[in-house]
Amino acid sequence: MTVEFVDIDWQGRRITIEHQWLGRERRGQPLMVFLHEGLGSVAMWRDFPSKLIDALGWRGLVYSRPGYGRSTPRAADETWGLDFMHRQAEQVLPALLQALDIDAGHEPLWLFGHSDGGSIALLHAAAFPARVAGVVVLAPHILVEDVSIENIAKAREAYLAGSLRASLARYHDDPDSAFWGWNDIWLNPAFRCWNIAGELSTITCPLLAMQGLDDEYGTLGQIHGIAERVPGARLLELQDCRHSPHRDQPERVIAAVADFATS
Repeated sequence: MTVEFVDIDWQGRRITIEHQWLGRERRGQPLMVFLHEGLGSVAMWRDFPSKLIDALGWRGLVYSRPGYGRSTPRAADETWGLDFMHRQAEQVLPALLQALDIDAGHEPLWLFGHSDGGSIALLHAAAFPARVAGVVVLAPHILVEDVSIENIAKAREAYLAGSLRASLARYHDDPDSAFWGWNDIWLNPAFRCWNIAGELSTITCPLLAMQGLDDEYGTLGQIHGIAERVPGARLLELQDCRHSPHRDQPERVIAAVADFATS
């Protein structure tokens, strides 16, 4: 499938966004937008989005956020604020939809988010409830936990040692942009107070939240916290599964989403 590029205006400059359409020929079918993890990109999803979209018979849109993949990297002097996920949810995603002529006000879309992308999906659904038909989140963050910080600190060590940087360079034009944009925020002491639980009560669409029982970046408290604030939210706890359910148990995730989307 072909990767395409579109420009948006964000934070006073022109940003190019890498994106990929899936099942675009299925006109009239629901659209699902995929939001990647903190170090993700279009390429890092591999073939999971296409498998899910084909199973649903829907259309899909996958994109790399600014600073990731082949999208415009962070400027050398650009530091993201502690509200970076809010900005992605409330500014970047709406700008991208507008640039691609997607009218979510007329035809609400579905969101599928992993990790940081799951948090962004939740924030977008909370900010624009009438524009979202449904949300699926895998290992989302609604607050900062000790286990998250401990393993993100280990990721910094692996990056500085060179092994992680070499791996990320296969998926990002500027791996330093992707890694430090994410790592510096999460390890900023002020970020320990980040908490979006109180914002979730405005979500009105169906919501499915999944988490692996062996998730190295978060506990079940994350998805249980979602259920406490979003009435009717469906939870799925996965055994023998770490932080990326769509990689560890793709068939189980696809089956769960298909059942959720058609129920």
